[in-house]
Amino acid sequence: MKKRCQWCGTDSLYVKYHDEEWGVPSHDDRHLFEMINLEGAQAGLSWSTILKKRENYKKAFDNFDAVKISKYAENKIEKLLQNPGIVRNKLKVNAVVTNAKAFLLVQKEFGSFDKYIWQFVNGKPIVNKFNTLSEIPANTDISDKMSKDLKKRGFKFIGSTICYAFMQAVGMVNDHTKDCFRYKEV
Repeated sequence: MKKRCQWCGTDSLYVKYHDEEWGVPSHDDRHLFEMINLEGAQAGLSWSTILKKRENYKKAFDNFDAVKISKYAENKIEKLLQNPGIVRNKLKVNAVVTNAKAFLLVQKEFGSFDKYIWQFVNGKPIVNKFNTLSEIPANTDISDKMSKDLKKRGFKFIGSTICYAFMQAVGMVNDHTKDCFRYKEV
């Protein structure tokens, strides 16, 4: 039996996410946009709640196409707020639209969101050497800087803890514990 990070437990959805995606460096703008919004949607909730609704989010938000989302009118937002497949929080739904607009401005300025976001870790993942879940921080100086800069650029639901979770999810940091089989693989 493979040794995994303690947080993923035995839930098949969590195990698949842990084994195949979490901590793998991502440089795909659409995926980065998806993850930054899903992490924001998670605020105050469990990640499993969001993971279970992920496919619904993709359908509801045009597969996280920032161009399409940036053009959502009020009637589309109202329709989203009636969708039981996503978290129907008005601030969080509106944040995705706001974030799409900010995301497109970042792409225009930097050439890609990937180029912008990865500058916070000098273009390569930070490999931590944690033995236990309790050693992993909720935020760092880097996630503080990222949060501050994203907020300055107009992003919403993007506090330092959300930024750090995003960094973990997209492989900007490798926070698999050293005894996890994925630690050396990513």
